[in-house]
Amino acid sequence: MGNNYIFSLTPTFTQGLVLGQLSILVLLALVLKYLFFIPPESETETITFHPLSKSNPSWHQDVEEDDINGAPEKESAHWFNILARQVVEVYRAKLQNNLTGYEGIEVARRKIEDHANELRPRGFLAIFVHNSRLQQDHITIHSVDLGMSAPKLSNARVVNDSDGDTAPMTIEFDMSYTDTISVSLSTSYLFNYPMSSFARLPVSLTISLSLFESKVTLVPPSPASAAPVLTISLPQDFTLNLKTTSLMGSRAMLRDVPKLHELIEYQVRKVLALRGTWKFVLPGMGSLATAQHDVEKEQAASNEQG
Repeated sequence: MGNNYIFSLTPTFTQGLVLGQLSILVLLALVLKYLFFIPPESETETITFHPLSKSNPSWHQDVEEDDINGAPEKESAHWFNILARQVVEVYRAKLQNNLTGYEGIEVARRKIEDHANELRPRGFLAIFVHNSRLQQDHITIHSVDLGMSAPKLSNARVVNDSDGDTAPMTIEFDMSYTDTISVSLSTSYLFNYPMSSFARLPVSLTISLSLFESKVTLVPPSPASAAPVLTISLPQDFTLNLKTTSLMGSRAMLRDVPKLHELIEYQVRKVLALRGTWKFVLPGMGSLATAQHDVEKEQAASNEQG
């Protein structure tokens, strides 16, 4: 009867092979059940994963939509404010020849005085000089305050004003600048009528900045441009508060003439409006002459529309 049993105390090779296969199947079933599967009565959220190949055109579209829709409307520009402050500090240091104290301020004063006299009579102090009967004298800078602060940006946001999908989007910031920057100067106007140097009108001014607020618009370069440029511009509806103290005359002096304050602020606004756009050519993407040619074409087109 012992020959009727499949297994015996001394298993054969075939019996050992069958037992080994069965034990592996049982172990695999236990691993799948308790490590990967869940009981049917439990509730859980199923996470699906659909990998996208980068060759799929929808991959770029999904990434752009996530960047636009998922980004907050207002983003902190603290990192840029730190960078801007360092840049302003470098300009202050170079204007003072890396000197500090009175020596540095004196170097900056002389540089500003030389530059102001190079610009006259085209500067804002030459608001009355339009014929040979009135001539502006030498400008003397008595003191300057280069300030201690820097412009601060906030509320970075993406503005899509373009009609087409290929046009670059616009990034806007809110900028605020409050500082102690000021300049004190004196000059005089020579009246050449009815004879040369007939009379001289002394003028002393102190101009200080109270507040400057504006939006800053950043336009990324366009791939269709021959010389792609990064454009930073200021709109013309900025807020500018200047504090001006003035003395006009020799013996009988006129103090703080309102009309003079209005004319000075008008000239400063005019300069900012005319020079409030900066274009930076991308390295290796074109020459400065090509970018200048494109700017002239844009200005001519805007003048024709105006």
